[in-house]
Amino acid sequence: MSTTWLPCGTYHQSYVKDHGWWQTSFVYGKMTLLVIVLFIIIPVFCGDYLLSIAYKIGYTILAALGVQLLIGYCGQITLGHAAFVAVGSYTSAMLILYVPWPNFLFSAGLVYPISMIAAGFAAGLWSVLFGLPSARVKGFYLIMTTMAAQWITVPLVITQYVSRIGGRGHYFSLPPGTISIGPWAIDSDRKIYYLMIVLVCLCLLAMANLLRSRVGRAWIAIRDNDIAAETLGVNIVWYKLVAFFVAGFIAGIAGSFWISALYFVSPEHFEFFYSLWWVGVILIGGVGSLHGVVFGAMFMVLVEEILRNGLVAMGGWMPELMLVGKFDYFRDSAFGLAIILFLIYEPNGISYRYWQIKNYFNLWPFSY
Repeated sequence: MSTTWLPCGTYHQSYVKDHGWWQTSFVYGKMTLLVIVLFIIIPVFCGDYLLSIAYKIGYTILAALGVQLLIGYCGQITLGHAAFVAVGSYTSAMLILYVPWPNFLFSAGLVYPISMIAAGFAAGLWSVLFGLPSARVKGFYLIMTTMAAQWITVPLVITQYVSRIGGRGHYFSLPPGTISIGPWAIDSDRKIYYLMIVLVCLCLLAMANLLRSRVGRAWIAIRDNDIAAETLGVNIVWYKLVAFFVAGFIAGIAGSFWISALYFVSPEHFEFFYSLWWVGVILIGGVGSLHGVVFGAMFMVLVEEILRNGLVAMGGWMPELMLVGKFDYFRDSAFGLAIILFLIYEPNGISYRYWQIKNYFNLWPFSY
């Protein structure tokens, strides 16, 4: 039996095939083409500027993935996710700069990978600490506790204390060549891009598999009706804390990756705006969809870059307007306008439109 054109008349006869990632030869072709584009065409034919946009999209995906888990799959609203990304960044940077690692770890290029894993655990545990109130509160009150994570972590703990460790002033600077994985020093935009692609693929794959497991089904049950889930025997407190830990762990990975792109870390990179920004990513991309994280990140970053370049061009024509210096105001306004328009005209996000288009072609010629 041919399995080229699912779901138009051909059906699986086992759960193994039904749960397979690449179920048909057509999907194999699409995914093979995607791998070629991501790993060969983009890094070979794109310049440094386009690669920098690409790994900024990847960073946004990693940072927003934990927000999607909490809000989209577990129903736990968060407005303080930038705090956990900050914990990951500073943990990784401090482990690289201040821990007297054995020389063989430096020569083997294992210090940065170890610091990245440690950053994930540190951010995950910090996230659990502020997720503890979710055992007793939800909704608006949970929003306040996650906002407390933002205000306590970044302006107080990091800015006033952590940033001053070692007498380095306001930020930590990592000299070139400090960040390496094995024999490869992450010292160019192309290498940063490859690191981003690997991390994004691993995190998306891990999240997708986790959502198909018992833990993922428990999260979705809590999101849909926590009282009914508890009645059926789901330990909602435990699974909520697991969700906070996983979301924080991924945020720590995102923060650790971001220092490889910037070579320094500062509190300005984790302001409250970015917590709102990543919530906007999943609202525009689609709540409760991994595709939504990718589409939302692409939309937000590309619109931001188009707006930046547009203001630069307009500033060249009309320098008296001083538009470039007011980029943050235009960006924030565009961000708010995009949220409003999507909530009114496309409340299910870009991923829902993608799902409709995909089904149209899969069901053709009987797409009606």
